[in-house]
Amino acid sequence: MPTAPNFDRFRKYFNRKKPSIQEIVREPTAGGIVFRRNEKQEVEILLIQDAKDRWTIPKGHIEDGESAQQTALREIGEEAGLHDTEALGWLGKIHFRYRRIDKLVLMTTQIYLVRAKGDTNAIQKEEWMNGIKWFAFHDALDVIEYEDIGKLMLLAMKRIRQENL
Repeated sequence: MPTAPNFDRFRKYFNRKKPSIQEIVREPTAGGIVFRRNEKQEVEILLIQDAKDRWTIPKGHIEDGESAQQTALREIGEEAGLHDTEALGWLGKIHFRYRRIDKLVLMTTQIYLVRAKGDTNAIQKEEWMNGIKWFAFHDALDVIEYEDIGKLMLLAMKRIRQENL
């Protein structure tokens, strides 16, 4: 029974070496925990589903000459189609690390509490997304993929309640 050809066919999958890290790249980003109140005055949170099916918040890279808050509002407009929004304050920042071929990317995301105004049902996802949806607060907490964002969502909800937003 010939086993060598089968082994050779699979060997290529086990001998792959990742290139060593050559560079550390810092990427400043910003985003928002976007909320609205539905007809029953319950808080709902807007989440987007990325290409890997992970639910998260709208966020993106800070461009030259732009503040983190301006970036958060711009990204919410681009990623969700919501342009009538109001930033109500900074909630905190989160850090991600990931590898991009031979680079270690250190991403810092500034997160703002953002109220959606106007026609909040007129959300539309970008092509690269798998979904976009308003969630009841507790459902949003259940599906959010990143624990750090979940903690900031709890902080956001505390502020919404305390300040009756």
